[in-house]
Amino acid sequence: MGRTIIVCEGQTEQEFCRTILYPYFQPKDIYIENPTIKKTGGGIVAWEIFKKEIENHLRGKEALVTTFIDYYGIKASHKFPNWEEVQQIPDKNSRIDALENAMHNDISDALRDRFIPYVQLHEFEALLFIDLNIFNTLFARENFADYEYLKKTIEDYPNPEMINDNKITAPSKRLEDKIMKSYSKIQNGNEIAKEIGLVNIRQKCPRFNNWIEILEKE
Repeated sequence: MGRTIIVCEGQTEQEFCRTILYPYFQPKDIYIENPTIKKTGGGIVAWEIFKKEIENHLRGKEALVTTFIDYYGIKASHKFPNWEEVQQIPDKNSRIDALENAMHNDISDALRDRFIPYVQLHEFEALLFIDLNIFNTLFARENFADYEYLKKTIEDYPNPEMINDNKITAPSKRLEDKIMKSYSKIQNGNEIAKEIGLVNIRQKCPRFNNWIEILEKE
């Protein structure tokens, strides 16, 4: 049995791994472990702290180690490798590719061959803007603060990963401040993701799909 450790940014990503990814990979004889980042109450920590944790996982077990973190949460103060250079890349997908490469190359030479960094563009909640019918199935109309805004967001972004990282219009902010009258990141987020299904998420979200394909092949 293969073993993959997915280091999650917080409980939302951890629950997604437990309810969505674990059942998918288990029949493929791949066992998923999904710890959250240590030394944080949920969220990104400084790269030097995160790097040490990643390397500890790589040393501890013969396993692939990957990450499930949001680009939206990373700040200059976290001092991720090549951060300033990465920010100069205008295309967001290319920017995240460069950041992932920098993370990979900063890991110890003896360990990095089993490290597959993954940074979600822009954050986990983007994966939920797949199908308006899912929201209609799960929530009564009175649960929405602005149903038309939800509908327009899904129509405007055929690739929901491209929903931007503005502090007002980031995926989570749309759900929390504009769309839902009350939104629980952990409970509602994974409830929506489970109803959508991994197949549909992969069809709409190419970077996420590529990550899953890499984990399947390793």
